[in-house]
Amino acid sequence: MTGFKTMMGVSAVALAAFFAGSAAVAGTLENVKARGKLVVGVKNDYVPYGFLNDKGDIVGFEVSLAKYVAKELLGSEDKIELVPVVASNRIEFLTAGRIDAIFATLGVTAERAKVIDFTKRYATLQSDVGCLKSSTVKDWPDLKDKSIGVSRGTTQDTTLSNMKDKDLKISRYDDDATMVTAAVSGQVDCVASSATIINQIGVKNPSRVFESRIPLATFDLAIGLKKGEQRLMDKLNAWITENVKNGKLNAIYKKFHGVELPPDMRS
Repeated sequence: MTGFKTMMGVSAVALAAFFAGSAAVAGTLENVKARGKLVVGVKNDYVPYGFLNDKGDIVGFEVSLAKYVAKELLGSEDKIELVPVVASNRIEFLTAGRIDAIFATLGVTAERAKVIDFTKRYATLQSDVGCLKSSTVKDWPDLKDKSIGVSRGTTQDTTLSNMKDKDLKISRYDDDATMVTAAVSGQVDCVASSATIINQIGVKNPSRVFESRIPLATFDLAIGLKKGEQRLMDKLNAWITENVKNGKLNAIYKKFHGVELPPDMRS
C-alpha cells in the first residue's frame, strides 16, 4: 500500500511537471486566446502615439492599432489591457512576460533585434536634435558645450551614445515627460527626440521653441514580440500587410497625425 501511495505521489508530481511544462512552451498567441485578453505595452505620454485624453483614457495612433489587433485575434477591441510603459522598461516588460507585445514607438534597431523580434514596420519616426530658435546651432560642431536632453533607452539615446567622436554633453531622463519638463524649465539647451515631441514643446511653450534642427535619424516603428513567437508574428505581419493594402492603417495614422503615411506605406 505504501508503495502504491508513493507511486501515486510520484505520478502526481510527474503530471504537474508535465502540465507546467506544457504551459511553459505554449506560445503567446495560444496564451492570449486562452486568457481572452491581449496585454500590450503602450505610451501614455507621447502625443499622438499614446496619451491620456480629457477623461483620463489612453488613446492614440498605436493604441488604436493595438485595439484593432485585439479585435482581429479575439473578436473585440475591448478584449485588451493597456499597460503604460516608457522607453527604459518596455523591452524588460516584454521579456519578463508582463505584456504580450509592445506598441510603444519602438524603433527597429540591430541591437534590440538581439533581444526581441519585430514585425513589419507600420510607420516611421523622424528624430532630430532640436535647439532653441534663438540659438546659433546649425551643425554638430555647434553643439559643443550645449547640453542635450534625451529620454533614457530611446533610439535617440542610443544614437547619440554611439557618436563618440562628437564629444556631446548628454543629460538622460527616465521618460519623455521628464525630459520635456527639463527642456521647458531651461535645464537643457537642446533635446534629442522625435520631430513630433520637439514640435509639441514649442506649441505648448512659445518661449521655448526648439526650432533649430539637426537631423538625427529616421527609424522604422514596429510591434515588439518575444523571441520565437512565430505564430503571433505571422498573424501580425498579415494584419499589417492587409491594412496597408486596404488603406485602414493610413486612415488611422492620418486621424492622429493630420498627414498621411509615406507613399511607400500606402495602398
